[in-house]
Amino acid sequence: MEQPHTVDPTGGTVPSLVDLGWDPGWASAFRPHGGTGWAPARVLAAHRDAWVVAGLDGDRDAVVSGRLRHEALGPADLPAVGDWVAAAGTRTAGTCVIHAVLPRRTAFRRGTGDDDAAPSLADEQVLAANVDTALVMTGLDGDFNLRRLERYLAVAWNGGVTPVIVLNKADLDVDVDGFRVAAQAVAPGVEIRPLSALAGTGVDDLATDHLAPGSTAVVLGSSGVGKSTLVNALLGHDRQRTGAVREDDARGRHTTTHRELIRLPDGGLLIDTPGLRSLGVAGAGDGIGSAFADIEALAEGCRFRDCRHETEPGCAVLAALADGRLDKDRFESHRKLEREAAYVARASDPLARAAERRRWRAITASVAVQMRHKYGDDR
Repeated sequence: MEQPHTVDPTGGTVPSLVDLGWDPGWASAFRPHGGTGWAPARVLAAHRDAWVVAGLDGDRDAVVSGRLRHEALGPADLPAVGDWVAAAGTRTAGTCVIHAVLPRRTAFRRGTGDDDAAPSLADEQVLAANVDTALVMTGLDGDFNLRRLERYLAVAWNGGVTPVIVLNKADLDVDVDGFRVAAQAVAPGVEIRPLSALAGTGVDDLATDHLAPGSTAVVLGSSGVGKSTLVNALLGHDRQRTGAVREDDARGRHTTTHRELIRLPDGGLLIDTPGLRSLGVAGAGDGIGSAFADIEALAEGCRFRDCRHETEPGCAVLAALADGRLDKDRFESHRKLEREAAYVARASDPLARAAERRRWRAITASVAVQMRHKYGDDR
């Protein structure tokens, strides 16, 4: 049942929880906290050690409880933008304490650790939670990168988020149809929307289709693709700071400095994010299959179920590479992401790490036996 709007002491209108995306499913998830005196709220912004949440009493600054921080295994267990939380007021005026994070329906995650170091829970970051749609933006002014698109799509699918590719700056003198065809080649079945955030062309249609009242989208992309410009166009005024891109490489500066959930005039919810310099694939194993559905479909025709697509006879993937049905760069991108995901899975699973160590000890012992057999003990 929808809760009515309430009015705060300053005369402004405080939105109901439904306006923030609340539904019977969230009410059920909150039920274990019903007798605690805590209230549901949604995270609007997340900083290093502080949060902003929205509830029936308006927007409030927040901190996490000592118990929640102590029990968190890593940053991914702390509140992220888009999370629904159980919070309670404190004696400090205007500040509340977050005691629990409700189970996430979807989450857009990335690894943040050193690529050369073993990943851990401390390296995983939730960029946006409880998102319905990921608007993956790329610019048509030099930023267009198919390998980056594949990576975004893999992480989005793995988090349960439906991706939509947004080809921004379609007002430039470029071959928009050619870019669309190229994007379709690496994103079969994914919706592709050319638009111009600066000119406003296509923005209203995007809002109608993917930003219905109560739904949540996250806008993703590298610096300079026009994410903040799109947010301003959807809001109808300049709220987010924008900046020009460099002429030599069409790359921009980080004009957005933190993630933030923004309430749009028509009732949709949009999470703006800073430009991402890198996007690790921690936990993206399941999403890789969806992002490379064409290769997965080809693999079903391989003679051997455990085919590695290297030298095996009857490999349908190698046959597609040979006759040009499968692009070599796309295949190599698929293999790279699979290797990254497998490495992350092994490094974060103690049993998998132990099995990998046993495998390499066996390989090393076998090599030593062969060397002694060939060269003797004086090698």
